[in-house]
Amino acid sequence: MDKLKQRIVEEGVVVSNQVLKLDGLLNHQVDPQLTMEMGKEFAKRFRDAGVTRVVTVESSGISVAFATAYELGVPLLFARRKKTLLAEPDMLCERVPSFTKGIVTDILISREFISADDKILFIDDIIANGDAARGLIKIIERSGAELVGVGIVVEKSFQPGGKAIRDQGIRLETLAQIESLEGGKITFAD
Repeated sequence: MDKLKQRIVEEGVVVSNQVLKLDGLLNHQVDPQLTMEMGKEFAKRFRDAGVTRVVTVESSGISVAFATAYELGVPLLFARRKKTLLAEPDMLCERVPSFTKGIVTDILISREFISADDKILFIDDIIANGDAARGLIKIIERSGAELVGVGIVVEKSFQPGGKAIRDQGIRLETLAQIESLEGGKITFAD
């Protein structure tokens, strides 16, 4: 997606050789038109996979996951990062570290909304080390549902997350793959 790459170059802030801040278009402020285009692209790539539900992790992945679910005509389910007072005691839960937040959190999904009959498409904003993705994949596996693929808006391919997912034999599609942030410059893989 050339438009996405252009926006990343124009609005992305290289914080270090490991961290890219995309608050202006993905992680704090959301561009609705660009988000819907990303959803259309993911829907196009996964349309033949029989997706019954799109899943993401709270919160930055929700907008793109929503756009994808809308285009596919299926429900969106997001894993919560905090247990609420109304949460069922038997939720599917996995403890995951967050690269950008520097903390460990639980991600939770209610068994009420995911079943062995589901074909799940996991959509998220960025993959770095892949900890949240691996956690959500474990939850999907424990639910008995089938993971048909993972769609990531931005993959930092110089970090191990994307490769680790692919090494599990999981289909991973990215809209923008960043090869390097060295010297404060964003270099795309393709």
